[in-house]
Amino acid sequence: MTDAASYSRREQLRDGTPVEIRALRPDDEVGMLAALDRTSAQSRQRRFFIPKRHFSDKERDFFMEIDFVQHVALVACVDDAGCSSIVGGGRYIVAEPGRAEMAFMVIDAWQGRGIGSTLARHLIVLAREAGLTELVAEVLPENRAMRDVFNRLGFVTAPKRDPDTVHLVLNLNSLPHPGAAPR
Repeated sequence: MTDAASYSRREQLRDGTPVEIRALRPDDEVGMLAALDRTSAQSRQRRFFIPKRHFSDKERDFFMEIDFVQHVALVACVDDAGCSSIVGGGRYIVAEPGRAEMAFMVIDAWQGRGIGSTLARHLIVLAREAGLTELVAEVLPENRAMRDVFNRLGFVTAPKRDPDTVHLVLNLNSLPHPGAAPR
């Protein structure tokens, strides 16, 4: 079983760019805030469902204080002029026993290159290893790119709890074998 708090994997994006998918660390706050600054207002609204210009101290604490049991967070890092730079992040938060909600965001300049799918695949692996049986996601109807990512990963549309979002569900028991995530 993988220790989520020390999780780290190297991969290549579809265009061959190397990327590290790793656990969010307490010292990543500056890098996370820099990534958010490089994300458009539209992308932030699609992630948070409201216009978001900045984050309160309480919100920053919530996003940075991860226990890697009930709240698991990964970041995608690439080399940027010799320094590692966060270009995306994803997380799942356990909502009830066996079930967690997943979300992720990629800075605009890196969207469409496979980072969201890669983050999600790694989160799926960690969720299965943690014994979760279901992941859910809420997506705005107009966010077609995100809906397509979830669809490729095996999420299916489920009855809506909120008429303003699309509710998606992935049954982790239906995946081929433990540790496997759709590609």
